[in-house]
Amino acid sequence: MSSDSPGPVSGDSPQGRAPVHVTVWDEAGPGAPRAVLVHGTMSWGTECFAAQRPLARMFRLELVDRRGFGDSPDIERSDYTVDAEDIGQLLGHGAHLVGHSYGAAAVMPAASARPEAVRSLTLIEPSPLRTAAADPTVAAALERIRAAFGDLDEELGPEEYLRRSTEPYGLPVPEPTPRLLRAVRSAMRERPVWDAELPLGPLAAATLPKTVLNGTWETAHPGHREFSGRALMACGAYLAGAIGARHVRVSGAGHAPHQDRPAEVNALLARLWRS
Repeated sequence: MSSDSPGPVSGDSPQGRAPVHVTVWDEAGPGAPRAVLVHGTMSWGTECFAAQRPLARMFRLELVDRRGFGDSPDIERSDYTVDAEDIGQLLGHGAHLVGHSYGAAAVMPAASARPEAVRSLTLIEPSPLRTAAADPTVAAALERIRAAFGDLDEELGPEEYLRRSTEPYGLPVPEPTPRLLRAVRSAMRERPVWDAELPLGPLAAATLPKTVLNGTWETAHPGHREFSGRALMACGAYLAGAIGARHVRVSGAGHAPHQDRPAEVNALLARLWRS
């Protein structure tokens, strides 16, 4: 079965907000293990995790659209703490939990709040740099990123923001569809994930299986690798050590190893979720 409708979060939340949208890919039949997947910035569930679709033959995949993205309601300012509340409700009685980039900063507090409902936790290229600022590579990048984004023109339009976020780093500029431009506008108003300082003690104490995935970035544009890639690799290594997670480096991948090397990442996720 595959559906494109709101999943376990339904009705108004305790804060009176409308439910987030969840796309369900489930071809495995009743009783299949659940996995909740949370996308990063300038993306949405089915776009971010399209390459994970084959896993739906074995597992029930629930792809979240964070508020302001995909088919979820608008929000004045996207915020990983708001996302964490939504994810906590989506976990229900238990699910595997995956977060990419900004989504990793959302699933971390969700897992900290409800570790008993998390079957496993996978962080793909987590980007809460301030949390790992004890690492000098991360600390230097944090200052660099703060300066770069602090200098952005407040009147910058979403198409220009999209170009500046891709073209200088050797990335193709995607077609500016209305859906993508909405995601860009939400990203422009997000609470900065690089300045997220998240408590790691609860995750370190949790006995659930934990994995951090990073690309090795050797194939990335040198400017992209120097501006943020090295810091993201260092952040992943730091977080893995701090919470007692397995740290996996995916060769030939950049900031989206699940997209760059889907067969390898899907095999890893399948082994983790089966166990």
